[in-house]
Amino acid sequence: MEIKKTMMHIIKNVEYTLEEINEAQVEEFMNAILNAERVFVYGAGRSGLVAKAFAMRLMHLGITVYVIGEIVTPSMKKDDLLITISGSGETTSVVNAASIAKKIGAKVACITSYENSSLAKLSDIIVIVKGRTKLDGERDFFIRQMEGEHYPIAPLGTLFEIAAMILLDSIVPKLMEELKVSEEIMRARHATIE
Repeated sequence: MEIKKTMMHIIKNVEYTLEEINEAQVEEFMNAILNAERVFVYGAGRSGLVAKAFAMRLMHLGITVYVIGEIVTPSMKKDDLLITISGSGETTSVVNAASIAKKIGAKVACITSYENSSLAKLSDIIVIVKGRTKLDGERDFFIRQMEGEHYPIAPLGTLFEIAAMILLDSIVPKLMEELKVSEEIMRARHATIE
């Protein structure tokens, strides 16, 4: 069945990503969260949805967190942390947000596939998550076909977005431990009106 084949492809990508994760980068990322006055998150498109899902878990942990672009998001200050998510590291709005945060004096962390991207160059903390991004398939179609290069089963940035989501969800138990927050406490902070 094609769906099972696609699921296996995605699972294998997550396994590959897990092997490639730099634990020192993740540790630095977690420490930045724990030491920030407030945390702001931002990503565009599906990466933005991953950022929002992580923001929800940070809120459940009792961390003051805001999503860039929401009408209740306050101004950023120098003791804050901006977490950005962009597979390519070139998404204009995300790079602009990082640039503004740097001018304010806030710390910037990014999750990206490209350590030499514009976003990574602006960031204090970089977590590399391997995965095909939507830019990877932008070479000329006919050249790709002649060379036998075909699009993978999962289109655009799917592999990056899923890997980033799993990485961020995997960080939550460690943050729970560091903050001494139980699942019961998190459940009490969960939205009651949905």
